[in-house]
Amino acid sequence: MLLSLVVHTYSLRYWFPATVMLGTAPVYVLSWAAWRFLSSALPARLYHQFDDRLYHIYQSMVLFFFENYTGVEIIIYGDIPKSKENVIYLSNHQCTADWIIADMLAIRQSALGHVRYVLKDGLKWLPLYGFYFSQHGGVYVKRSAKFNEKAMRKKLIRQTQAGAPMYLVIFPEGTRYNPDLKNVIADSQAFSAKEGLGILKHTLTPRMKASHVAIETMRDHLHAVYDVTVAYESKQFAKGQRKPAPSMPEFLCKECPRVHIHFERVDIKEIPSEPLFFRRWLHERFEIKDQLLSDFYESEEADKLCSFPGKRRLSPLGLSKTLPSLMVLGGLTLPLLLTECGRKLYVRTWVYGTLLGWLWVNAFP
Repeated sequence: MLLSLVVHTYSLRYWFPATVMLGTAPVYVLSWAAWRFLSSALPARLYHQFDDRLYHIYQSMVLFFFENYTGVEIIIYGDIPKSKENVIYLSNHQCTADWIIADMLAIRQSALGHVRYVLKDGLKWLPLYGFYFSQHGGVYVKRSAKFNEKAMRKKLIRQTQAGAPMYLVIFPEGTRYNPDLKNVIADSQAFSAKEGLGILKHTLTPRMKASHVAIETMRDHLHAVYDVTVAYESKQFAKGQRKPAPSMPEFLCKECPRVHIHFERVDIKEIPSEPLFFRRWLHERFEIKDQLLSDFYESEEADKLCSFPGKRRLSPLGLSKTLPSLMVLGGLTLPLLLTECGRKLYVRTWVYGTLLGWLWVNAFP
């Protein structure tokens, strides 16, 4: 009986925030659709300004759960610019919580609404979210030979011509690094060796296509690349062996007490254009990440303070940044659920919104 209660209480740590985040999605999509209709005769710049504001509200509500609710400590190494910039955010990729880290940095720069993602193609099938991420400026891409460079360029050009602020998040590894998947790591290292590139221990070999297309397409629109390296500090560390990064449920269940974020700004003028040189540049950036992660996990193995090299700064996020958004979205959702007509609209939004969204993202990639 006691064990069942403990298990139930533990599961609520995840199901409560997950229910709220998913449960407010129909209201958010309805609000966006209303603005999309009303702004159809307005300049695209005005549409993007309000859309970014709506996105800021939803994502700050998400951060209420991933930061304030979990109590995770965010430790930052490096100086994040205070002014907003048009940037590409490049990061190592370890788990489904990685995209939240981009939000954590963006909100500290007052740029949360500008965050957009380069996403693997399968995510377009997410109910409601798959369609909206595309509408907000996200780009769905396929790997290797199936990568559609023309479609990506077209979408990014459309965004820049409309003057949309850009905080484009890319994970160049293409898939998550999991220390338990030895075959994936071995294949990645074999690819590096074949191409004459340095062998990486704590990341996979970065693929250049999406990053290169994004930077070259928007070079005149961008100010910098934010090179970000993330390490998740686990409550339990297997001596001498790196553990997999926490999944989103584990993160929400407070299994990650601290996230370490190493930040470096690279001016867009310093990045080579020619594909061969760009490939070398990108791999060199990941070699730096690999060394940072080696230093981090070696300090953990030696029972030292887990840390990247350099000055560390604890960066708490105040409730005033997140709680109002939770109250706004919750306040809009509850009236729908408390009336029969509202419940019908709520369910139909999930069903028909998802189906129409799937048709749209496949017809207009």
